[in-house]
Amino acid sequence: MVSVLKIVIAPDSFKESLDASQVALFIEEGVREIFPSAEIVRAPLADGGEGLARTLVEATGGRILHKVVTGPLGEKTEGFFGILGDGKTAVIETAAASGLPLVPPDKRNPMLTTTFGTGELILAAIKEGCRKIVVGIGGSATNDGGAGMAQALGARLLDKKGCDIHPGAQGLLELDRIDVSGLKGLLHGIEVSVACDVDNPLYGPKGAAAVYGPQKGASPAMIPVLDGALRHYAEIIKDHLGKDVAHIPGAGAAGGLGAGLVGFCDAVLKRGTGLVLGILQLEATIASGVDLVITGEGEINWQTVYGKAPIGVASLAKKHDVPVLALVGAVGKGADLVYEHGIDAIMPIVPRPIALQQAMAEAPGLLREAAARAMRLVRINLKTAE
Repeated sequence: MVSVLKIVIAPDSFKESLDASQVALFIEEGVREIFPSAEIVRAPLADGGEGLARTLVEATGGRILHKVVTGPLGEKTEGFFGILGDGKTAVIETAAASGLPLVPPDKRNPMLTTTFGTGELILAAIKEGCRKIVVGIGGSATNDGGAGMAQALGARLLDKKGCDIHPGAQGLLELDRIDVSGLKGLLHGIEVSVACDVDNPLYGPKGAAAVYGPQKGASPAMIPVLDGALRHYAEIIKDHLGKDVAHIPGAGAAGGLGAGLVGFCDAVLKRGTGLVLGILQLEATIASGVDLVITGEGEINWQTVYGKAPIGVASLAKKHDVPVLALVGAVGKGADLVYEHGIDAIMPIVPRPIALQQAMAEAPGLLREAAARAMRLVRINLKTAE
């Protein structure tokens, strides 16, 4: 019989209800109701969206820094970024400076919104001495291809008259040439990674404007204009920077910010979940001798198998023959597919018919209770194995 149960708790967030850190904490509380002396490692996860910085800062003993930056419409807003426990790695969320929630619904217009504030956060991190920059590019309000970000770092994006282009996608239509002489020295020795969980190219039917423009306020008539602006932008980057960013998988993420980070910062686009798992060194933790891994997300379904956090966790666990349990808010269509990708069991946290809003409000208690129920089953298994 296992003397002290060793468990890794590595969930994603329950969207619009609890962040990943809270989910992990409430699961641990339920586990300890049944196994009070269990050895537990909490490793809350995030992809490239909101929560990335705080998740990694908490896991590594780092810190959050706040900075007033330029918001999507040029207004001042308080952004933030994280510095991990190593003191050299910064984590920046595009949403913290250039996010959709920062723009009132009636003012959302990707022709005008800028990533300038995201560039200001990158600049602030470099000034703090960080040599590695991780940029999460989920949740943006922009379609400027990262032009604003580049301008904040010192690049000049100029029209035919030699004047700086206007903010937003409208500026890309004016773009004639790029001058990066003020940018190169700044980025010398800086390694930039991008947490990106989409494969969209910069433009075209699956590009930034066509797929994500409407949610950022673009009208149907605006979509081809935005798409054309990004196409023109890619041509100028190729001509002046020698980089073909148009069809890189993920180039269209965050309104083309993925392309901009590659073009101006030599960034490498990586799967957000994989990047986070690597920073947390979760595989090493699992390999050290773990009896069970508990993961989870708000709804597990057919989309989960396409690189979402629970599957990333399960793939690591399977390499070391460790069983994986998923505690979830809901079991959606195609959830059975996850059994082919390393998850051994799914337990929904809702024990009875309940309205969604009520379930979200009661999520802490539901998570505790579900974790305790699961541990009772584990205890039965342990007794049977004696």
